[in-house]
Amino acid sequence: MGSLLVASTGLAHAENVGSVNTVFKLFGPDHKIVVEAYDDPKVNGITCYVSRAKTGGISGGLGLAEDKSEASIACRQVGPISFTGPLKQEEEVFNESLSIMFKKLRIVRMVDQKRNALVYLTYSDKVIEGSPKNSVTAVAVDHSTVIPVK
Repeated sequence: MGSLLVASTGLAHAENVGSVNTVFKLFGPDHKIVVEAYDDPKVNGITCYVSRAKTGGISGGLGLAEDKSEASIACRQVGPISFTGPLKQEEEVFNESLSIMFKKLRIVRMVDQKRNALVYLTYSDKVIEGSPKNSVTAVAVDHSTVIPVK
């Protein structure tokens, strides 16, 4: 299933950076690892790169397959950091559907005020049961820039 993101809640959308095929499928698209970029909607100058498995085959091509829970994240400063307003101490900033039924990849931003850093955590969940598989990254903000927190 493509990058289905909830725009009405102010969440960012994914930009496809690239992909590599991991398993050839005779019918439908190949299984692959995709890399997507997400710009933090409330922090200008920070982009998160997420790599994850994307299921191919006939069911994957039709958007009916459930993608695996494994994902990796790396967030980086890509320009001057500025804030659109105060940030919550912990806030979901991205989510993407991984299946037709209730499975989502989520990215949560946390503020580490003591170290003046932004921490980003990615994981997946389902309505009934999520996965403990996760990945975390942090972006240090220059100490001359105070992170505004609600």
